Amino acid sequence: MSEPIDDVTPPAAPLISVVKGQPTAEELAALTAVVLSLGGAETADSRKPTVRHWVRRQQLRLAPSPGPGAWKRSRG
Repeated sequence: MSEPIDDVTPPAAPLISVVKGQPTAEELAALTAVVLSLGGAETADSRKPTVRHWVRRQQLRLAPSPGPGAWKRSRG
C-alpha cells in the first residue's frame, strides 16, 4: 500500500506587506483594491478611429472607404 503524497508547495511571497502600523481590515481592502486597479489597465486599440477623425471626415465630406467592415465605419 502506498502512502499519500502531500503535494505541499511553499506559499508565494505576499504582494503587499505592512511594515509599519496596524491597519484595519477595511484599510487593507481599500489598499488592495487600489493596487489591483493600477495593474489591470488595457491599452486602447490604436487602429480604431477617434471621434476627431470622424468629425474631420464629416467636415471634408469624405465618404467611408469601401471594403470589409465598411458598414461599421459608415455610421456618423
